[in-house]
Amino acid sequence: MITSPAWKGRKYAVLGLARSGRATVNALLAAGADVTAWDEREETRVAFAGRVTLADPVETDLTGFDGVVVSPGVPLNRHPIKPHADKYGVPVIGDIELFAQARGGLPPHKVVGITGTNGKSTTTALTHHILKTAGVPTTMGGNIGLPILEQQPLPEGGVYVLELSSYQIDLTYSLDCDVAVLLNITPDHLDRYDGDFAAYAASKSRLFAMQSEEHAAVQENIHGHPDDPTDVWGPWNRNDQERDARPLGSQRNWPALQGPHNGQNAFAAIEVAFQLDLPEEAVAKALRTFPGLPHRMERVGERGGVLYVNDSKATNTAAAAPALAAFDKIHWIVGGQAKEPGLGECEQHMGHVTAAYTIGEAGEDFAEALTPHCAVSRCGTLDKAVELASQVARAGETVLLSPACASFDQFRDFEDRGETFRILVNSLDRDLTA
Repeated sequence: MITSPAWKGRKYAVLGLARSGRATVNALLAAGADVTAWDEREETRVAFAGRVTLADPVETDLTGFDGVVVSPGVPLNRHPIKPHADKYGVPVIGDIELFAQARGGLPPHKVVGITGTNGKSTTTALTHHILKTAGVPTTMGGNIGLPILEQQPLPEGGVYVLELSSYQIDLTYSLDCDVAVLLNITPDHLDRYDGDFAAYAASKSRLFAMQSEEHAAVQENIHGHPDDPTDVWGPWNRNDQERDARPLGSQRNWPALQGPHNGQNAFAAIEVAFQLDLPEEAVAKALRTFPGLPHRMERVGERGGVLYVNDSKATNTAAAAPALAAFDKIHWIVGGQAKEPGLGECEQHMGHVTAAYTIGEAGEDFAEALTPHCAVSRCGTLDKAVELASQVARAGETVLLSPACASFDQFRDFEDRGETFRILVNSLDRDLTA
């Protein structure tokens, strides 16, 4: 695990003992810190009995504490922990801030931080894949994979690739990324910012504000020939350099990176590779061999010539729109807990949709919005939607789960929704071939 000698003898409170909270407690204890910890679930607290002081930080005198470490899931705009900690002058931080504090004791390394509303998981995983292909020691963490403090320190020359949500950035104050990437910003999670989109955007932009001037800042700004996005490419970066990505090949030869949005994700990762001076041959190979991410335009199989695609990670309309743009003759499974009214950015791609199958809390609202554009079936549940779509779709068409909604009305999370879709597809009465 990653620890810091600077934590020895210091006092920390940890609120929330899920994955990142558990890793935080273990790292702090291993470093010799005095830890008070709490989780609202009693069965979770029991696992820490005897190792920490079990007490709710909101009801604790925080005099002498060096920090309150909270899960990114704690809404700072509504939870009482922030005003309570402020009364004692104690900072409220996250595990990414602890990682930033620990960097001075790690072997010489670099950090790539990637944020944005949509595309950051793919860009993070692709950047990690490029580094591995180039033979660079690397790991990824933050909002993807294992908690960063749970991972082993990289050897000298390693690169940590961090996917960072706005929540994680809100809890971070000293992360100086060697390369920071800001992808798109579209309205999302505005409940955490009291409905203020400007505040949400400012949170994302803080990743740049924490950087040293000499470090690389990359922001999505891509232009190119519509038939080949690699024709001309010039993302904004601090040195205002323009790159020619043509030697890396065409996007059409990158199987897991199809669609305009994945072109943008790929170009951001390519710019990171340029900033890290990685060889072009390794970058080109990585783009061709990147396997993609589960639940993001994941091709789960083919039945009777019909392609089935799991895009469960599309939890808002801006995230679903790229999948609609990437396929033709789509049977679209859509719905769940809506984050915004209407079709949003999906509306411009309705010419690709043959039929829609609505599910979840927002099913009726989507059905009404979609009726002027295509045939609509009000299915209510995912199993009914998959069954009906499988009966209607014909060879050469695509059944696409891209819900444009959160999943919590019917599923544990978007992964659970995507896994359920995969199981349903694989249980159809004909054999599937991936």
